[in-house]
Amino acid sequence: MFPKRNQSAFLFVFVLCVIFVLTNIQIQAQSPVQRSASQETVSYPSLQPDQFLTKWLVLGPLPISKEKPKPEDQETQKKAFGVEFINPKLTSVKAGQSQQVGDKKYEWRIVQAVEDIVDLTQTYGDSEFVVAYAWAEINAPEAKTMLMALGSDDGVKVWLNGQLVHENWIGRAVVKDDDLFSLSFKKGKNQLLLKVQNMEQAWGFCARVIGPTLFTEKLISYTERGNLDALKLLLAHGADANSKTKFGLTALHAAKINGREGAAKLLLEKGADATIAMPAPEALVDAIFTEATTGETPGAAVLVAQNSKIIYQKGFGFANLEHRVPITTETKFRIGSITKQFTASAILKLQEAGLLSVQDPLMKFMPDYPRGNEVTIHHLLTHTSGIHSYTSKPDFMQTVTVEVKPESLITSFKNDKYDFDPGTQWRYNNSGYFLLGHLVAKLTNESYASYLKKTFFEPLNMKDTGVHRWSDILAHEATGYSYLDGKFQKAQNWDMSRAGGAGALYSTVTDLYRWNEAVFNGKVLSEKNLAAAFTPVTLKDGSKPQTAGDGYGYGWSISDFRGTKEIAHGGGLHGFVTSLARYPEHNMTVSVLTNCAPSRDLNPGGLTREIAQIYLWEKMKSQESYATAAVDPKLYDAYLGKYEYPGGAILTITRDGNKLLAQLTGQPQFEIFPRSETEFFWKVVDAQITFVKNEKGEVIHGIHRQGGQTLTVPRLKEETPAQIDPAVYVAYVGEYELAPGVIITVTKEGAQLFVQLTGQPKFEIFPRSETEFFLQVVKADIKFVKDTAGKVASLILKQGGVEQTARKIK
Repeated sequence: MFPKRNQSAFLFVFVLCVIFVLTNIQIQAQSPVQRSASQETVSYPSLQPDQFLTKWLVLGPLPISKEKPKPEDQETQKKAFGVEFINPKLTSVKAGQSQQVGDKKYEWRIVQAVEDIVDLTQTYGDSEFVVAYAWAEINAPEAKTMLMALGSDDGVKVWLNGQLVHENWIGRAVVKDDDLFSLSFKKGKNQLLLKVQNMEQAWGFCARVIGPTLFTEKLISYTERGNLDALKLLLAHGADANSKTKFGLTALHAAKINGREGAAKLLLEKGADATIAMPAPEALVDAIFTEATTGETPGAAVLVAQNSKIIYQKGFGFANLEHRVPITTETKFRIGSITKQFTASAILKLQEAGLLSVQDPLMKFMPDYPRGNEVTIHHLLTHTSGIHSYTSKPDFMQTVTVEVKPESLITSFKNDKYDFDPGTQWRYNNSGYFLLGHLVAKLTNESYASYLKKTFFEPLNMKDTGVHRWSDILAHEATGYSYLDGKFQKAQNWDMSRAGGAGALYSTVTDLYRWNEAVFNGKVLSEKNLAAAFTPVTLKDGSKPQTAGDGYGYGWSISDFRGTKEIAHGGGLHGFVTSLARYPEHNMTVSVLTNCAPSRDLNPGGLTREIAQIYLWEKMKSQESYATAAVDPKLYDAYLGKYEYPGGAILTITRDGNKLLAQLTGQPQFEIFPRSETEFFWKVVDAQITFVKNEKGEVIHGIHRQGGQTLTVPRLKEETPAQIDPAVYVAYVGEYELAPGVIITVTKEGAQLFVQLTGQPKFEIFPRSETEFFLQVVKADIKFVKDTAGKVASLILKQGGVEQTARKIK
């Protein structure tokens, strides 16, 4: 539905760490000096490398305007960011000191971080559209220019001795070491002042100078992403190109593994030693998961096999935190949508037995299914049926813990309006695979679980795989967790009858290895059916749709990863995220199963590829490295506008002076940097966008590349709101029920109309006519419908090709 603001992950999931190095200067670890209560200040006699500055004098919260701005009012917020509420040249601040700001007095107070991050929400409570200043004195034993790392939520400015040294107007969560910049300390006392401006929700910051302990980690992080600008900055400040992690990895090793030839060239120019031996692959995989599962955390089971031999298998973290049960390769995980390849294989086995053809219409098996004469089994297998996915319905999460009969669940979505005509588009669809699982049972006169057990699990010795049932007690089963509000808690426990053929299986990494070995060695399907399963779908008009990966077959996604073919599928539900991949040209299987979603550090899909390139990097194609090019900012104006991403999300490109900014629906705004006049890249994540023009020189779409995937994102035409008398809006104000417990609230504020879905932010809607409105943050339309008496009775929400009606209830 409408976008949620995500404060902990971005456009594409990723954070870039920054670093600080100190050379030729002795720094002793000391705590800030504390004076008497009435005279207390914060003065660091020196700084310890890698240690956060956890104690500050803070002033706030200062409202950015007399009237609380609306979230979309960027102009008011940016104006406040550009104006100072106090004199940045403060040379002395004490606790209790009064500060006049406008017509109100505020008081400086000591704030001590509990851990590394100064939590201003904890200090001041829920405060939105406000500013705080943080001050500390730092004594430097001698003059020295150093690098500082800083994270903030949201925008931040930094002054040293009254001089502005850094500013970043951005909406984001606090991520350690997000920003990297130089500080020139003078000998003796230095005054460090921060301004942190909050938009919505959480609020805080963290800052430190980083020394050799973390230096190598950060150097490698930039190398992996091919960020030449950051590498040059670090190396210019004395970074050791040959420093190693405790696992023996150097930045040059990372450049080779990730195929970053540009980064490797730079490192070699700066003295990197090419003769230092690469650590063993097993040690590098150990390093990834050991670092991610430090302490008492949920974890992962990992397996790598090549040429029908397991070459790595290990468990990390805990299957159950409460009882401290460790994860092993025998731990059973719910595997979510990896189930789809089993369902697809079952359908293809039935085709081999002559019980169906993938070209059969759905009505042959379900005569009463609406438009069943238009939908084929092929459409269901390839996500091209147009049937609305039941997991996208607003009330799905309210029912997911309750057991359901297949017929009852099918009844709940069979009469929903189609998202598109069968065969004309691609959209990931759990309804299609639930129907396929039901057909397996219907055609075999046995349960879906029984058929899979008899046909696949028993013959392949997959003794630890099956359909998950709430009533079964499974040995070695992982408990699912979610990482929320900085802690792990038990995840919402799905009743897997709600997933069926779309995602109801549990398994282990060992059983999934057995499965892949059987599939790719011709022991499951005939050669003809296997080829069909691995053939990317084409639409009715012969075009190839944008899918998960570079193409989607029957239950498998087919991609090119650095010139290497990848046939894979992932899975995800509350508490579990999984990935199973095959690299057929190298006879390699990689599987990562985790028991935490949302997770703190583990992304199985990305980790699967990271592991693959650790073993196969010498046989993979290189990747680009990126450095900022000198481009005339006047060219940026041609790129401004909105670009449509899958699912109705919109990437908004704006300009702020000489900066080009990009913001995806519901996520923070980030600067993108020019690689050429038409190519730009993000520094917070390994992602790029190329703006494409037509023969008239007009930008018509962007090409977005990230994580081995390429998306063509069309530029949307700017729509000018119609001039409508705001008095008309009064009739639309009220509550509309989209589903039981799911309400769209419509409010009027002055001459503006807003909508808010239960549990989500409020967004303004703009008139196209007196009854039709559109959103600008996402591609969605709303139409208000009147009854025969002329009263507003409902609204129709249209998003992503789907129409839903919400009845007015208040």
